[in-house]
Amino acid sequence: MNSLQTTIEERAANPLDVVEHLAVTHDWPFHRQNEEELAAEIEGQWCTYKLWFSWHPELGVMHLSCALDIKVPEKKKTKLFHLLALANEKLWLGHFELWPEEKLPVFRYACLFRDGNMASGELVEDVVEIAVFECDRFYPAFQFLIWGGRDPRNALLSALLETEGEA
Repeated sequence: MNSLQTTIEERAANPLDVVEHLAVTHDWPFHRQNEEELAAEIEGQWCTYKLWFSWHPELGVMHLSCALDIKVPEKKKTKLFHLLALANEKLWLGHFELWPEEKLPVFRYACLFRDGNMASGELVEDVVEIAVFECDRFYPAFQFLIWGGRDPRNALLSALLETEGEA
């Protein structure tokens, strides 16, 4: 994904105001359900990701979920859980899990905004960029497991294979 690189000086007590500003700036389709929920779409390398932001003002927490457009068949769930555990070992921030109702892998991350710490455009951009980067990075592993029939460890190794040198 290209870097979002927008300078936003704005800070907001409700981080979803910053998210909405970013969505408008980057021309992301979005819908602000209310003061505490916003849904958006962003193009990744492999698919269009569905992002869902929620704000819990009492806790001072903004939560982001980024869903991958891959339905998990019931018979693959056990192997998927193994892959999720292996993928989560590779992450520094956030985690992957399975949304049971939708049967979609999802990347989740939460930011804490308390004690006068307010959301900034730069921080929100970083969070979105991290979510899309990790979804792009692990998307092939989910595909290899679900549609390619690979076991979880091989699916992950194949997806994270890095080439060295020049051809």
